Amino acid sequence: MQICETERLVIRTLTLNDVPELTKILSDPDVMKHSIRGVCDEAATRRFIDWCLECYASHRIGPWALVEKGSDKLVGFCGVSPEEVNGVEEIGLGYRLAKQYWGMGLATEAVQAVLSVAFSQKQLTSVVVLIEPENGASLKVAAKAGFSEFDTLEFHGCSVRLYRLALQQWYALQSNAMHAASI
Repeated sequence: MQICETERLVIRTLTLNDVPELTKILSDPDVMKHSIRGVCDEAATRRFIDWCLECYASHRIGPWALVEKGSDKLVGFCGVSPEEVNGVEEIGLGYRLAKQYWGMGLATEAVQAVLSVAFSQKQLTSVVVLIEPENGASLKVAAKAGFSEFDTLEFHGCSVRLYRLALQQWYALQSNAMHAASI
């Protein structure tokens, strides 16, 4: 099921048909360098997609497939899903892109579209993102999406930055962007 689209991407639900292509992406050590899960084989990728399907059914959100327009190639995933952080259930943003799509602005494009769905259609009140301080690319994506202030905490044995974007902040960012575009 299609969730939304951007200039270059169709964002849709993942299906078990995505297991082979997503396994290619999630088995790349460079792609998974900052993942608590580590590289995924086909069985682990299938479990991940099964979990995504459960999220769709129970929460109406989850990691969604990123498909390149024109080629219909699966290039990664991006979405928001329930995640326990310090004993509290949060809605966390997560994404992965195939390495050949890095540096093209697709992560930023996908994150902005997913946040728009999360806040305007799913009525979420806040979204968090956990990023290791040495993950410079994700820090840039988060900043472009409006995540600015952070707390440092331990998450699965790693020191991470916890960024939060509240609904009101997101609306203010959208309003400012629309105002700037009209000038």
